[in-house]
Amino acid sequence: MIREIHIRSHVIKAFLWLSLLVGQQFNHSIVMPVPDLSFHPSIFYGLDVLEQMDFKPLYGKTIGVFTNQTAVNRQGSHLLDLLKAHPKIDVEIIFLPQYGLFADQNKRFKIHGNQKYDPIYKARIVEVFGRNVKPPEWSMRELDLILIDIQDTGVRYSTYVATMTKILEVASEWNTPVMVLDRPNPLRGDRLDGPVVRPQFQSFEGYHLVPIRHGMTLGELAIMANEMGWIKGLKRANLTVIPMANWKRSYWLDKSEHPWISPQPKIKTIRTNLAYVGFGLLEGTNLNDGSGTNRPYMRAGAPWLSGYHLAEKLVSLNLPGVEFRVVEYVPRKKDENKTVPMYVNKVCSGVDIVITDPNRYDPLATATAIIVLANQLYPREFKWDELNRIDMLFGHSQLRVFAAQGKPANYLPPLWLKDVLKFNEFRQKFLIYQ
Repeated sequence: MIREIHIRSHVIKAFLWLSLLVGQQFNHSIVMPVPDLSFHPSIFYGLDVLEQMDFKPLYGKTIGVFTNQTAVNRQGSHLLDLLKAHPKIDVEIIFLPQYGLFADQNKRFKIHGNQKYDPIYKARIVEVFGRNVKPPEWSMRELDLILIDIQDTGVRYSTYVATMTKILEVASEWNTPVMVLDRPNPLRGDRLDGPVVRPQFQSFEGYHLVPIRHGMTLGELAIMANEMGWIKGLKRANLTVIPMANWKRSYWLDKSEHPWISPQPKIKTIRTNLAYVGFGLLEGTNLNDGSGTNRPYMRAGAPWLSGYHLAEKLVSLNLPGVEFRVVEYVPRKKDENKTVPMYVNKVCSGVDIVITDPNRYDPLATATAIIVLANQLYPREFKWDELNRIDMLFGHSQLRVFAAQGKPANYLPPLWLKDVLKFNEFRQKFLIYQ
């Protein structure tokens, strides 16, 4: 058995190095070809592929790494730990996305002058969300390469794609190559849903003109942005994507043996990730979305709402793959949470969702039905966010306008079907997996 594994490892490495001789597939981006590894039962993420190469494409380079806690291989080892083991690779900068890197980051990171420093990886820490939305000039001066490895949620509200694009923007200005280690879309790559963002509603939570559930990997989105000139000023980066092997678009994230790592603090399971497609919209309303409880994005309620009344209306819609349970709860603020949940310490009435069939469950139809019904049943109490954040999240004014019209909630989903069909056709030339 040991000899078989040893032989397989050498076969994989030989194929991979042979694949480096193949040319690029796009005008401005390179996808490093990966051989047919169908003889192996495992799914190889971009990090696993690079590891099979012994990280040689990084040797002798000073690199910046855009990553968080999700960048682990099949054994659960983190990218930064794997890089640290190679004396020929110098990790100079760690670029941090929204929510940071590790749960205990404040204890681990040290302050040197005005800059954070990580004593474990001997690298400076640069946050590229909030105050700095892109790498500052000083952080780019010594870099030979920026390496990106982060698990996206597959949901447009996540800011990782926007931050990645800002990194591509800065890298294009400095002529610094960027390498993306690809990971799966956790919610399958063949399912799309929701309206495409209208330009007037673009934000960091809707940076590119894609649907809410876009069905693309981070590598594919990087290629799309780079090829289409969606980087600021129609710039193009020197982009290379190391793709996955053996991943298919019909796979959920739990198809692989890679460990589940929460991509965001409130997304603890893959079903929560799925519910986030719809329940992320509740942040544009005065409904509590389960924040402050053990069921974020799986619960909706408010002190002024009757869970029984709402559940009755929802059941009558016969929404697929989901059941509703009436609940009373009190949102609490936990010490580690930076934000205070809506209606903290107040008794809320509402509904819990129970996903009975992830393949049939429609998170957007479910969440928009809850929003539309809450607006219709409680017109005095229900409120949109004062800054009309709902339009930024939804990518369109359609939801807010529809809710005001008093139409049945199940009339809404067909309105964005045309967007989904058009985008699915448009995206085909950027897909690198079947």
